Amino acid sequence: MKTPRPRMLISLLAALVALCVVSPAPAQQPIAPVASEEKAAPVPAAEPAGGAARPIEPARVIPRELSPWSMFLSADTFVRGVMVSLAFASLVTWTILFAKLGELALARRRVNAALRRIGAARSLAEAQISLDVRGSVVAAFVAGAVSELRLSEGRFVESGIKERVASRFSEIVKGEARAVRRGMSLLATIGSTAPFVGLFGTVWGIMNSFIGISKAQTTNLAVVAPGIAEALLATAIGLAAAIPAVMIYNFFNRRTRGYLDLVGSASGTVGRILSRDLDGAPGALLRAAE
Repeated sequence: MKTPRPRMLISLLAALVALCVVSPAPAQQPIAPVASEEKAAPVPAAEPAGGAARPIEPARVIPRELSPWSMFLSADTFVRGVMVSLAFASLVTWTILFAKLGELALARRRVNAALRRIGAARSLAEAQISLDVRGSVVAAFVAGAVSELRLSEGRFVESGIKERVASRFSEIVKGEARAVRRGMSLLATIGSTAPFVGLFGTVWGIMNSFIGISKAQTTNLAVVAPGIAEALLATAIGLAAAIPAVMIYNFFNRRTRGYLDLVGSASGTVGRILSRDLDGAPGALLRAAE
């Protein structure tokens, strides 16, 4: 009865030892993978980093410095055409500015000089002799009055002659207004349409940028920003063309009104000279017309 007890004790000790030996092993097995996973964690992180770098590769094609010239060169063909058309419109605006400045200054100088010459004239004959320079609107007034007197020979009715001469003067003033306003309609067109043309180029460029985003399957700002900046450049050029055009149009609108007021004053001066002639003898008036 005593022999089985040592065997039982030995078997129990062996079982405990087996448990002690086997139990650490499973405890070490999860530790090793955890350590390996912690060490391997940077490796999978490096793979997405490398994968994320692939969509950014097209950014190398996009200019590093987003200057206006580089954005123009890398813009879409249609957007580039819009920019070129707006730049040409801006060039036309500044050309009209300098051309109209010279034209109005020369026309005003001629009218003032002609008014000084005929200021002391007592008849149309004296006024016609004093105006030895052709091309002035004052000379056109005097010539129109003399021509109407010649055509009215034998029908010297003062009211009728004044009415016909006033009609001639009105036609001359209208022709001068059309001449002096030449080019202003183009300024108005550029000022009113250039912002919308630039906006159309911007919409087109942003649409192409979103198409590129969908193809690249990324919303990285480095990929999106250059295309949007190129599109917004079209709106900037449109505003740069429209704002000066509107300002120059308003400036010339005031200048032309002032010049036409001066032309109206010249018309009144010639009309007064004609009235003095009509108060004289008909024979002297005919000689003056000849």
